[in-house]
Amino acid sequence: MDARLRRVNKEITDCKNDKTSNIRLDLVGESPFHLKGSFPGPEGTPYEGGHFEVDIVIPDSYPFQPVKMKFITKVYHPNVSSASGAICLDILKDAWSPVLTLKSTLISLQSLLCSPEPNDPQDAEVAKHYTTSKNSFNDTAVYWTQIYAGGPGPKEKKGKGTDLGTRDEVAIAGLEKAHVDQFEALGFSRSKVIDVLRRLNYRGANVAKLTEDRVVEELLK
Repeated sequence: MDARLRRVNKEITDCKNDKTSNIRLDLVGESPFHLKGSFPGPEGTPYEGGHFEVDIVIPDSYPFQPVKMKFITKVYHPNVSSASGAICLDILKDAWSPVLTLKSTLISLQSLLCSPEPNDPQDAEVAKHYTTSKNSFNDTAVYWTQIYAGGPGPKEKKGKGTDLGTRDEVAIAGLEKAHVDQFEALGFSRSKVIDVLRRLNYRGANVAKLTEDRVVEELLK
C-alpha cells in the first residue's frame, strides 16, 4: 500500500470515528481518491440548517499538493461559484500545507460560510450583492439553503411551513419582485428582466444609481 493510500484511509477512518465535528467523508465509487465530503451549515448564518456536500478529488502527489474541492450543493456565497461550485480559498491553492487533512479542509470550508471574503470573490455578482445590500444577500442565501440544501427557510424558523412546490426565480436571483414586475410590464420577458437586473446588481442603494433608461437599454440588447 503506497503512502498516499495509507494516509487517505487513515483520514477516512479518523473522520468516521469523530462523532463531534459532524464532518463526513464517503467514497463516490470504487476509488479511495474520489470522495464526497459533507457538513452542516454553521449556526447563526444564512446556511444554518442546510446540509452541504463537496466533491473531493485527491491528486497523485497528495498530501504535498492540495486536494481539489468544489461544492456539489449550490451555495449563494461570494467565494463559491453559483454556477459550478468552484471555491476561492487560499488553502486549496498556494496556502496548502501537508499538515492539513481532508477533515480540517472541510472545516475551513464550513468556516468560509461564516466569514465571506467579498474582496477576493469567486462569484463577482454575488460579491456585489453582499457588499451592496447585506440584508438582501442574507435573504437570498437563506432561500438557496432552503431549496438546494434542505434548510428550514425564513418562514419555518418562525414556526410556519414553506411551500416548495414552485421555486421563486426572483428570490433565487436575489431581486425584488416589484422591480421585476416594473420592467416586465414594459413588455420584456420575465427571464430577460431577471438576467439583466441581476447583472446590473439592481439591489439596495444601487437601485437609485441606475436609471430606468439604463436598464431598458440593457434589456434591448
